[in-house]
Amino acid sequence: MDGLDVIVEFLNTVDQRSFSRHGQSHVGGERLASPADLAECDILTAGDELGPEDLTDAITLRTALRQSLSGEIDASKALADYPLQLAPDHSGGLRIAAQSGRPWLDAIVETVVVAVGRGEWSRVKLCAAPDCRWAFHDTSRSGRGRWCDMNICGNRHKTRVYRERRQQAG
Repeated sequence: MDGLDVIVEFLNTVDQRSFSRHGQSHVGGERLASPADLAECDILTAGDELGPEDLTDAITLRTALRQSLSGEIDASKALADYPLQLAPDHSGGLRIAAQSGRPWLDAIVETVVVAVGRGEWSRVKLCAAPDCRWAFHDTSRSGRGRWCDMNICGNRHKTRVYRERRQQAG
């Protein structure tokens, strides 16, 4: 799994979707209700010991990253509490290393920072549908994707706009 896809999965551990589809209402919710829930995420490595403070820190970081994507805060502010430094990598070069003391948290921060540096962070987005806000990795050629799923959110938006235009014209 690509590093950005792992971040997207982490961002989607909260489901804020509230739309109805085919007559059924989507029920979202919080997937990180306990340290055990956090342990099920792909961001952890074997042997990571988790406690309540890890859960709190994960939710705090996830919230800050989602706020960054929605434009509520600057991306640098989302990562301000996570010290970074250059560290040697296995090839003899340097890499960006987070220093929280928690390997799983450092992996998230490092992935986001590297993505920002490469200009790839702009490809991680929240769905433009206000009743969705699902995080997704925009892999479109132009990088201008707005919907997590064009067949669901994009279609609902375009249908709504079409109906409004027809109503105003008639």
